[in-house]
Amino acid sequence: MRTTHTQRLERWLGAAEVDRLSQSMLGWYGPPVAVAGVPGNVWAHAGGDFTGPIRAGQFCHMWDYAESRLKRWTRRQQSTAHTGFSSLSDLISEATSGKRYTYQFQKVGATGVAAVTNSLWGVGNLPAAGANAAAAPGGTIPTDATTGAFAFTNPTSPDTQHFTVGYAIATLANTLLLYDRLFAVNKTMASAATEAVSGVPTRYQNQTGGTGDYIGGNFLFVVVGGTALAATAHNWTVCLYTDQAGNSSTLPSLVGNSAAIVRRLDHPASQWFAPLAADDVGIKALTQMQCSASVATGVINFVMGHPIAWMPCPLVNTLCVVDGINTAFDLVRIFDDAALAFLEVCKPAVTATTYTGMFEAVSG
Repeated sequence: MRTTHTQRLERWLGAAEVDRLSQSMLGWYGPPVAVAGVPGNVWAHAGGDFTGPIRAGQFCHMWDYAESRLKRWTRRQQSTAHTGFSSLSDLISEATSGKRYTYQFQKVGATGVAAVTNSLWGVGNLPAAGANAAAAPGGTIPTDATTGAFAFTNPTSPDTQHFTVGYAIATLANTLLLYDRLFAVNKTMASAATEAVSGVPTRYQNQTGGTGDYIGGNFLFVVVGGTALAATAHNWTVCLYTDQAGNSSTLPSLVGNSAAIVRRLDHPASQWFAPLAADDVGIKALTQMQCSASVATGVINFVMGHPIAWMPCPLVNTLCVVDGINTAFDLVRIFDDAALAFLEVCKPAVTATTYTGMFEAVSG
């Protein structure tokens, strides 16, 4: 697939947004992630490159497009039935079959750190704020029934459900990552001993590449829960996991942050995923955690997720259309019982940001 026209992409999203997306993909080990909201078929790749045709940015930017779509979207929400489609070829036949599902959100984010990612799992208001995970070794395997996740509607078998479109308004320009929250476990902080983890996710466990539920792309992040960490220098080291081939691997040491504030990822700047061992492309299960120092106070959760789509919000207080039909339309599957959640990736400023909007999925 050819390289995306950089000038058009920057004209559409803005140079700062493109740079933030590019920087966030440095070191990424999984498959490309769709950049929803860009007309064409644009994907963000490991190393920060973009591929695929872009059918925008020649003469106008996202602001002009958003203004026109806002007017059309408002009229459509007042008059369109709860219908959908399972694929482009089925669009007409599925349009009246009741297979479109709408998920609304309103997330009031927390104060952050510039160039650092925040988790929106533990904040409200819609969905409600999620709780910290259960302690090791079992941890928590979130589903759509878990507080903090969207109330997901499973399609009737044999149908499957797919992400198609989203609309978001942000009080500060930023980028959201919609992901499926696969597993989480609470780490004992006042200890430098190894801590075993036995819980195993139930989604994205297929070891065969190219399948919809392939392990490739499963990522890990370390996030501060509702209590900030004590002012103690520390690293996350000798953390073990099972890779996409079923082998035991060791995470490269991850530098933590003394006195890390709540909701932020306890990672270095510009890094929203923990690095994996060379040649690994995903995590099947986390099997061991360890901190290099005993941190007297604070809450840390290790979380596994799988990316669904990037949702850029480059325009402040303006409806940003994440159009999955005229953009990177790959009908990315959302598996039954998915625990859908958001990360705000590499915040451009420390200011707490509120996100309001919705996204839709179709089944068939």
